[in-house]
Amino acid sequence: MFVVRLRSGILLLAVALLTIISGGYVLFGTLLAVSVIGLGELYRACGVVKDGRQNLLAVTGYAAAALYYVLLLFHLEEYSMIYIVFVLVAMMFCYVFTFPKFQAEQIMAAFFGIVYVCVMLSYIYLTRNLTDGAFLVWLIFASSWGCDTCAYCAGMLFGKHKMSPVLSPKKSVEGAVGGVLGAALIGALYAAAVGKYLQAENQIVNYAVICAAGALISMVGDLAASAIKRNHGIKDYGTLIPGHGGILDRFDSVIFTAPMIYFLATVLIR
Repeated sequence: MFVVRLRSGILLLAVALLTIISGGYVLFGTLLAVSVIGLGELYRACGVVKDGRQNLLAVTGYAAAALYYVLLLFHLEEYSMIYIVFVLVAMMFCYVFTFPKFQAEQIMAAFFGIVYVCVMLSYIYLTRNLTDGAFLVWLIFASSWGCDTCAYCAGMLFGKHKMSPVLSPKKSVEGAVGGVLGAALIGALYAAAVGKYLQAENQIVNYAVICAAGALISMVGDLAASAIKRNHGIKDYGTLIPGHGGILDRFDSVIFTAPMIYFLATVLIR
């Protein structure tokens, strides 16, 4: 299992490197595919799709995800809130005119999935398109995956107090602190290494702050994904990535980190 997990992790890292460095249409297409696959995983977990059979509500969700990314492609993200409202109306059409085929909980889960998976993940693409975005976008992964690694190490060495004993018994307060501090250090070292390539100068402190905040929110994302799985009695969202589970199992913390990095970058970096 360890070898399988390692191989999958290396392949996943290689794909991330290729798509994010390329940016543009390559990153756009990859994120669109990841979002639709992740949305499908969530729909199966939450009962929007049952027994593997797609339905009108799920298809509406997939179409909404694709159209949202079209808005981003044409730089129309300022209309995203209007679009989200229309998505809700479209799903309510499905609810009303096929009643009683769908339950209210399915409608709420279908709409939630658009925001939770598609909108949140799209901030990877938006961050990549910022000034210095080719460097900033890596803070999303440094703060989430870096926090995981540092938190694990700190927890193994110093962990005594449980952070969330019901959702994740192995996570400790000491590990969480170590994860945040470790992510901040990674951000500072990263800024020092790439500083001469950045248009904005003297970003060591800003990158450290951004990574620390991203690490903090990434832990909430990780626990939120665990809570959803616990509520629906599943261990993993899927089997797409051997040894890791599904898309949402691997990107659970990135989903929360991406918007945080984007907004902090736009505020702190001039």
